[in-house]
Amino acid sequence: MTDIVQRGLYLEEFVVGATYRHTPGRTATEADNVLFSSLTMNTQALHLDAAFSATQPFGQRLMNSMWTLATMVGASVAQLTQGTLVAQLGLSDISFPHPLFAGDTLYTSTEILAARPSASRPGQGVVTMRHTGRNQDDVVVAVATRVALMWRMPEDAAVEVDS
Repeated sequence: MTDIVQRGLYLEEFVVGATYRHTPGRTATEADNVLFSSLTMNTQALHLDAAFSATQPFGQRLMNSMWTLATMVGASVAQLTQGTLVAQLGLSDISFPHPLFAGDTLYTSTEILAARPSASRPGQGVVTMRHTGRNQDDVVVAVATRVALMWRMPEDAAVEVDS
């Protein structure tokens, strides 16, 4: 019997230009917002104070944007980086063009922008990806470019498939 272990992609398996849609989506809750904001010591009233937030332009509490960012990255792990990530190298070009609210569902996709072997780390490579988060109405709520150091495929990782 063959054991199949779920893992992310090795450097050689990333296809530049491909877009991965990560499922399931994640419905944001008030508890997520309060817990994440509290754990990260973010006392922003726009996340924690319903009465105050009701007087502000969006009329309700906003989901903590760092929760949105972390959840987008997390949604990609099983499909792209589980067990094949060496380290996250950086995040850039982060934007939140539309608010996410408790009760909204966050759907994440990832486009592979570049993939190359590392010049200084044998057996590893660098992948650049763009995570995009959309709500249930397909409105973009967050975008981030992420650079990750990934393992290259081990020589003994080739798998033959019986047809």
